[in-house]
Amino acid sequence: MKFTLSWLKDHLETTATVPEIVAAMTMAGLEVEHVADPATKLKPFTVCKIVEAARHPNADRLQVCQVDTVDGRKEIVCGAPNARAGLTTIYAPIGAYVPGLGVTLVEKPVRGVVSNGMLCSAAELEYATESDGIMELPDSLAVGTPAVDALGLEAVIDFEVTPNRPDWLGVAGIARDLAAAGVGTLKDLSIAPVAGTFPCPITVKVDGEACPVFAGRLIKGVKNGPSPKWLQDRLTAIGLRPINALVDVTNLISYDRARPLHVYDAAKLVGATIEARLGRGKAEVTPGDQPSPAEHHDEQLIALDGKTYDITPEMCVIADAEGNRPIGLGGVMGGESTGCSDETVEVFVESAWFEPIRIAQTGRATGINSDAQYRFARTVDTGSVEPGLHLATKLILELCGGEPSQIFVAGEAPAAPKGFAFDPVYVEQLSGLSVSADRARQILVALGFDVKDGSPWTVTPPTFRRDVEGKADLVEEIARIAGYGALPSTPLPEVPRAVGGVLTAKQARARTARRALAAAGYAEAVTYSFTSRKTAELFGGGQAELVLANPIASELDCMRPSLLPNLIEAAGRNARQGFPDAALFEIGPTFHGDKPADQRTVVSAILVPKAPRGWDKAAQGDVFTIKADLLALLEELGAPVGSLQTAQGSASSWWHPGRSARLQLGPKAVMAEFGEIHPAVLKTLDVPGPVYGFEITLEAIPEPKKKSVKTRPAFSPSALMPLTRDFAFLVEKAKAAGDLVKAAAGADKALITAARVFDVYEGPGVPEGFKSVAIEIVVQPRDATLTDAEIEALSAKVVAAAEKAGGKLRS
Repeated sequence: MKFTLSWLKDHLETTATVPEIVAAMTMAGLEVEHVADPATKLKPFTVCKIVEAARHPNADRLQVCQVDTVDGRKEIVCGAPNARAGLTTIYAPIGAYVPGLGVTLVEKPVRGVVSNGMLCSAAELEYATESDGIMELPDSLAVGTPAVDALGLEAVIDFEVTPNRPDWLGVAGIARDLAAAGVGTLKDLSIAPVAGTFPCPITVKVDGEACPVFAGRLIKGVKNGPSPKWLQDRLTAIGLRPINALVDVTNLISYDRARPLHVYDAAKLVGATIEARLGRGKAEVTPGDQPSPAEHHDEQLIALDGKTYDITPEMCVIADAEGNRPIGLGGVMGGESTGCSDETVEVFVESAWFEPIRIAQTGRATGINSDAQYRFARTVDTGSVEPGLHLATKLILELCGGEPSQIFVAGEAPAAPKGFAFDPVYVEQLSGLSVSADRARQILVALGFDVKDGSPWTVTPPTFRRDVEGKADLVEEIARIAGYGALPSTPLPEVPRAVGGVLTAKQARARTARRALAAAGYAEAVTYSFTSRKTAELFGGGQAELVLANPIASELDCMRPSLLPNLIEAAGRNARQGFPDAALFEIGPTFHGDKPADQRTVVSAILVPKAPRGWDKAAQGDVFTIKADLLALLEELGAPVGSLQTAQGSASSWWHPGRSARLQLGPKAVMAEFGEIHPAVLKTLDVPGPVYGFEITLEAIPEPKKKSVKTRPAFSPSALMPLTRDFAFLVEKAKAAGDLVKAAAGADKALITAARVFDVYEGPGVPEGFKSVAIEIVVQPRDATLTDAEIEALSAKVVAAAEKAGGKLRS
């Protein structure tokens, strides 16, 4: 929304400058975006007078002018065809930046004659889009007068209008708020009725769903043409193009009073009835039947912008010819067929009120964002229907002459807002701002509210403030006008820092997991907490209580039971964009019911190994890679990794049954699941495999016991070399190798520092139903080198521990 200071002063008596107005607007809650001040841009430019003009000695189309300027007599070379002695125009000195040319003037010869400045055209000053020569100004202007004053230019204030304040879409509404803020005195905004001299010959019919109220009147004997200079300047200043007096009047009132209007050339109307109805759209015709001429199929409108728009049954249509010919989209744009021109002598003026939601939907469907559509979509003052028509009549009679008819009103405007109780004490209770009852009343009355005494007060919002629905809204109005700067500054009480830190154990583990996975080469993803119900069912979710009543998208209609589906789909999107190799992780909530206890915090990661093609067959990740990353992460999180059991074949259904497992402390204490995603799940999600992943439930990791703070001894590595011993055990095929490793490592915790599987063999030499698992044991002596006897004794312990775990030393 744009306006100028002189326009504002039509409604506000004030001596405030533009910076003071901008500051007051900001404090009153109006967000000023930009102030275009031509006084800054055109500061070097002043009025001058050409005293003498002679032909350039070296160029037929150039003239050498002697010019009286603010800097004295100057010799200036000019190529404009209208440069002549006695002409008053605009002078730019050396060093001035010419905005229309984008150059800074320098002293240099032009065909051998030095030009000491420049005589400017309107286009060079960006006062007009094009010009044929230098500007011609009235002779009454004194030499040295600033160009801004000579051209009547002034600053234009541009600010953002919030959707709940449609009254700010008119300069009068801005003046009202500034007057309440104490910037000036609001002038009388009432509009005197203009009586009609004859009955309106045009009848109006309305469909209440399309248009609740429609007022109109005929003005005959008008003389249309260009609007006066003051009106053209006012519209041009805010970026509107003057068209003709009739149209310019409606544009002026739209910006002045936030009241859109429309004018029809009455001579172009068909019939004596205008109807506001819903669009007919495309009618259904039974095969073999011939539609009658009165039936409209694919109803369309050629609008004033020259484009053709299809009309749907949801749109409000203004029609003539007994309602059969569309001549406009109500509240959006008029039709080309009834547009006013310089030949218009009879005009029908429309002032109506349209449902905001219908107008907003029509704007989206057609792509039209006219000034009228913008205002009606945000709710126009329901009390301005007839006053707006009277104001338009007054201006048309002043500018174009004519004789008005009486007003014809069809329908009824929506009821005015109802009053509600308000206690001024509530201002301080809600905002903390101390405002006296008299000051609160003064602010509300200045903003147009009706305040009736009582205990409490009864406050009735005006028809142009339908956004105010309760006492909290009134507190906001009082607080913003009184000034948020007056709010008391009360610091919050200092809270002692928690001894153990401000993060809970779960929050600390989430932060640790984030850093550890990022260090391991995984990229963090942040996805929605929703997924499709079909996808949720693949991962054990999709219960009725987890389906959203109002999803943000049709494919996000269910709370996610796992982080895996969103990560897998993200990997699929990456693959389709040419990045098939993915390692992603996410930390967030999963949902397994509609109770608070059904929400869990999960750390999930996926690995999609896609090594580049090559002769060396570069190693790719597999289920053991993801397991290693999982165990490393659990170590970082402080989980009791040494006590974990690996349960194969008991993982959830979305894992590959032979390539997945659970890590648990017991059957009811599952800490994590890992493995390869089931190919059937990947096929349903349309993601190429294989995909490996894991999920850790943070709540399932036992919190460490609180220990007294003790000083740890410094790390002292052994000076002795470690040694290794290899063992091969026969175990049943179904036996987990991890159980055997765990048993071997626990044979002597003081000497054995590591145990790992380095080979698994099945074949000749191994009985049917068994496998050979080869384990490497790392032994680290502490005090002295181990003797052969000590090594043999340690080996015997390892064999005995393995036998208890179901292994037999292979001979």
